[in-house]
Amino acid sequence: MNYQNLEQNIIDVIKEEQAKLGYRLEEIRLYYPLSSVNHLLNTTGSAEETLQSLADFGAFTADRLGVVTASCRKERFCFYIPEQGSRYVHEHTQPDEFIGELIALVGKHGTTLEQIRELFRSRQPEAHMEVMDGDEFDLLIYFEQPFPDPYYYCFKNEGLHVIYHRFLPADYKDFSFE
Repeated sequence: MNYQNLEQNIIDVIKEEQAKLGYRLEEIRLYYPLSSVNHLLNTTGSAEETLQSLADFGAFTADRLGVVTASCRKERFCFYIPEQGSRYVHEHTQPDEFIGELIALVGKHGTTLEQIRELFRSRQPEAHMEVMDGDEFDLLIYFEQPFPDPYYYCFKNEGLHVIYHRFLPADYKDFSFE
């Protein structure tokens, strides 16, 4: 089983959390729907089959994040990352400068969607930007590949501030926001 994508996604989520809240030595629990875990593992198993395929994940992550364990209730997975994981991300990975800039920008009152577009264009002028018609989000942006950030960013202007959600491309397609 190839666990690299799942581990990298967990690291990315921890980096985003640390950019938002700062570093703190702590245990972390991350929750994923079955479809996301299957996308990350490149599998199509049921919840039970997917949980079985994660049996060796803790051994895979032990040297870096500690022994990460997975549990599942219905089709919702919980990954428990021990304190070693938050320390590892803080001490052994580079902060994601782009996420830091994005968080700082959306953290200000009065930020506009145009300012968000400008931030993405500053990293990649041809970044994909699409106005969304649904009620859920106003704007979808993602970087054209190859680019080190594989995520889709969905933004909603809530008047005084802008919020965002970050998705893997396959998850975005599954959620059918369009």
